[in-house]
Amino acid sequence: MKLVLASDNAGKLKELAALLMPLDIALIPQGVLGVPEAEEPHATFVENALAKARHAARWTGLPALADDSGLCVAALNGAPGVRSARYAGTPKSDARNNARLLEVLREVTDRRAHFVSVLVLARHADDPQPIVAEGEWHGEILHAPRGEGGFGYDPLFLDPESGVASAELPPETKNQRSHRGKAIAALLERLRAGSLLPGQGG
Repeated sequence: MKLVLASDNAGKLKELAALLMPLDIALIPQGVLGVPEAEEPHATFVENALAKARHAARWTGLPALADDSGLCVAALNGAPGVRSARYAGTPKSDARNNARLLEVLREVTDRRAHFVSVLVLARHADDPQPIVAEGEWHGEILHAPRGEGGFGYDPLFLDPESGVASAELPPETKNQRSHRGKAIAALLERLRAGSLLPGQGG
């Protein structure tokens, strides 16, 4: 089964492809199929994910999976939120985003934060009932980056259960704990319960 991934983010592709292996689903990044990036003008993760999924499905004619995710910091009223990838402006830069977050939180003692992932699977561009799945991962923001793995804000996000930064976790452990792993688990449950993709038996 082929799905177009409404993203060209290599980190997302790697994580989602690994998590979808149980269903034998092959993810194709949209750039390979010539799909330009969709606009993400909305204030919520679910609206942006839906826009990206419909955009990719319309361009390719394939079912599309979109992930809109980000970091929400309690002391910043949920920022950077949907602007997480562009928190320090454009072009996108994980290093600059992390540096800006540390600067904004320099005198802040409340370091609580959580990652959010909203997945939308559109069977086709005009799917009236796309599958929506969500996951959260709660932790806190470190005072300095740690670890070499992951991407985005992973070096600054402390997983309280393990006591290490997300960037220090082995990929398989991160996939079990993370917001994206939880969202994929919810998506797989929906698919196994009968939310069929084109070409699946019923």
